[in-house]
Amino acid sequence: MLLPFQYEFFRNGFFAAVLVGALCGFIGVYVVLRRMSYIGHGLSHAIFGGAVLSYVMNVNFFIGAGLWALLAGWLIHLISHRRWVGADAAIGVVTTSSFALGVAIVSTRRSFTRNIEAALFGNILGITPTDLWVVLFICLIVFGVLLMIRRQLLFATFDPEVASAYGVATGKIDLLFVILLAVTVLASTQILGVTLVAAAMVIPPVIARYLSQRFRTLLIVSPLLGAFCGAAGMFMSFYFDISSAATIVLTSTFLFFLIEVWSWSRRRERNRPTRSSS
Repeated sequence: MLLPFQYEFFRNGFFAAVLVGALCGFIGVYVVLRRMSYIGHGLSHAIFGGAVLSYVMNVNFFIGAGLWALLAGWLIHLISHRRWVGADAAIGVVTTSSFALGVAIVSTRRSFTRNIEAALFGNILGITPTDLWVVLFICLIVFGVLLMIRRQLLFATFDPEVASAYGVATGKIDLLFVILLAVTVLASTQILGVTLVAAAMVIPPVIARYLSQRFRTLLIVSPLLGAFCGAAGMFMSFYFDISSAATIVLTSTFLFFLIEVWSWSRRRERNRPTRSSS
């Protein structure tokens, strides 16, 4: 079990996967409860445009793509609060435009083509110690802010009109949440890639909801599941020589179906008619 830790690239990737798994699992609880699963997928595609621009302009990924993610999150929040435009339409406009910009730049810059696979599917084994510290810093910031606003955010999630009547600035809370989500996607994209970030945010919270309906329990179980899937996925990726990001997501998918089968069997047992005693 300890053999992979002899390699620095595995150690960096392992700790990054655990951190990002826990972070995605934690913020994913709010994403699932607010029915915003699509926004994680959309923001990751939006960041693709920022990642390409960062490469072209020779700017650090976290700086360039981070500013782009914040801009995309702010635009989504701004457009979605127009009465005649829904949140799903706002996400579609911003994210597809940003992704298309990235594709357009790639088509004119052939030198970037060798990095497209890393951008789309992650480059977890290429994580440097500096990248790991940045990911840790982002995780601490997002965890800290979410814990500070958890009550207002929960109130605004289930009943925004009543929350606003009680003095909760729902507009500011929503904007702050979208910004935190954008920052989370930023930290996760380099680990999991554009195509797999949404799964890391959605699957662990859904599994956690099978196990408990209590909100506090969800905030504990979901990040633990995310961290476990990150760790287990890295080990299986090492021993079976499979893409690390894909293995992490497939591990959580396997757990989901396992829990689904267990839940189905329990429902079947409860619904089975009992024989009357003779």
